[in-house]
Amino acid sequence: MAGQEEQAFPRGVKLLHDPVRNKGTAFTDAERDLMGLRGLLPPRICSPAEQEERVMGNLRAKESDLERYIALISLQDRNETLFYRVVINHIEEIMPLIYTPTVGKACQQFSHIYRRPRGLYITLQDRGRVREILEHWPHRDPRVIVVTDGERILGLGDLGAAGMGIPIGKLSLYTACAGIQPTQCLPITLDVGTNNESFLNDPLYLGLERRRERGPAYDELVDEFIGAVQDSFPNALVQLEDFGNQNAFRLLAQYRDQVCLFDDDIQGTGAVGLAGLLGALRISGGELADQRVLFYGAGQAAIGIGNTIVAALLEQGVSPEQAHASCWFFDSQGLLVDGREQIPGQKQPFAHQHDPIEDFAEAVRVLKPTAIMGCAGRPGVFSEEVVRTLSGLHERPIIFALSNPTANAECSAVQAYQWSDGRAIFASGSPFAPVPVGNKTLVPGQGNNAYIFPGVGLGAVASRTTRVSDEMFLAAARVLAAQVSDEDLAIGRVYPSLSRIREVSALIAAEVAGIAYRRGLAREPEPDDILAHVQSQMFQAIYPHYA
Repeated sequence: MAGQEEQAFPRGVKLLHDPVRNKGTAFTDAERDLMGLRGLLPPRICSPAEQEERVMGNLRAKESDLERYIALISLQDRNETLFYRVVINHIEEIMPLIYTPTVGKACQQFSHIYRRPRGLYITLQDRGRVREILEHWPHRDPRVIVVTDGERILGLGDLGAAGMGIPIGKLSLYTACAGIQPTQCLPITLDVGTNNESFLNDPLYLGLERRRERGPAYDELVDEFIGAVQDSFPNALVQLEDFGNQNAFRLLAQYRDQVCLFDDDIQGTGAVGLAGLLGALRISGGELADQRVLFYGAGQAAIGIGNTIVAALLEQGVSPEQAHASCWFFDSQGLLVDGREQIPGQKQPFAHQHDPIEDFAEAVRVLKPTAIMGCAGRPGVFSEEVVRTLSGLHERPIIFALSNPTANAECSAVQAYQWSDGRAIFASGSPFAPVPVGNKTLVPGQGNNAYIFPGVGLGAVASRTTRVSDEMFLAAARVLAAQVSDEDLAIGRVYPSLSRIREVSALIAAEVAGIAYRRGLAREPEPDDILAHVQSQMFQAIYPHYA
């Protein structure tokens, strides 16, 4: 298993095969003699900078992003320090390779590109022995666990066990963006089957060859897993990731007040969506209370953003009725209105009194929103008609095409700018290239949850909080929005540059930890300087010295 620890400190070939301690060609002469490496490496001693140059040269020579992804994961499997040095120093170039959009392709091809195990797989067949499986993990103090059941991977749907690429990628960002120690990160997949027909018919599929479980056996497995984590890893934060709508909201509601847990698709997306909207308002003018946001989609992401907007408005003194009336939702059945049959509980507060509308462009014309946000993975639904209608209503229309991966975006940056005559304030879930508009170049903001969850996790780890609250995510949104500079806004970007993400994560972590201390949730005494305490715990991609 990647990162496996030895009873004794490894030497020789075992050291070269230990990704946590391996330095490759950067081992010094003295270290080669001391650690039994003489002759096992080429004689040239390379600096970390030279190793990084070699990696980047090889990556850029690859013909496809999927090949680059495979190369990076292979590097992570053999030399984690170098891997994170490369990611940290080239975050804007590398993040799209180890996370969205490339990770979506990697998950779809997971069973065919599989090389080396990373993380834990817990299946329906493992009920009754989940704790035993957790004890197989070689690192005894994981602080962040990202777990998925693979049902709703990005906008790609049910990928079953192949969804493991998401927890692996998320945890890479925890380390690269917020400095969580690599050995304190644990990716887990709960394999309860899949309804993906192509996978079930694929002889190389690596997961359970059965349809997805939705009965009591599913709940029993999840409950056993949560209990086993509490017993085996009591310091761990659990992040729920890419569960289907049917389970995500109820699992969050069931466990959030019992353990240190959150759902990134609901709460993390909510925070990054609110932060982007606050940034957009610095361009368009106006107050949050005066906005009307129309969402395309009413799943975890959309409802998460809606709930966070409502929380922000309630904090400003707006009534619950007015706060909820600022958010409208358009889902597979059309405009979400009161009187529709069988409205799920999470949607009910947003079901307003209105005549049904089945066409999204018509909903834009009638409701006259100040902003539209796409969260349903339906490419093209922000059509030219929709964008031009919105642009006719407002001088600076706010258009957030947040669905991932890139192919699922509701519209492209070029389309948003072109159809709005360069007036749109645009952000997306996956990255888009800068767009020349008139005599300037606009840079689309990327509403990536990586701006939020790593910092929240770092704050939770630094304070050893017992719970992760909505207050923490609301604070994280405000911190993120405050880090958008006037220079960012001048080029149309409503999020700070990704190159600043470790700085932003540290600031978010300090705010999150501060809330944990103030609310009596922390299991660590409050330091004199919370930000300095947080920064002191951040992993640096620097080789250790062995001699």
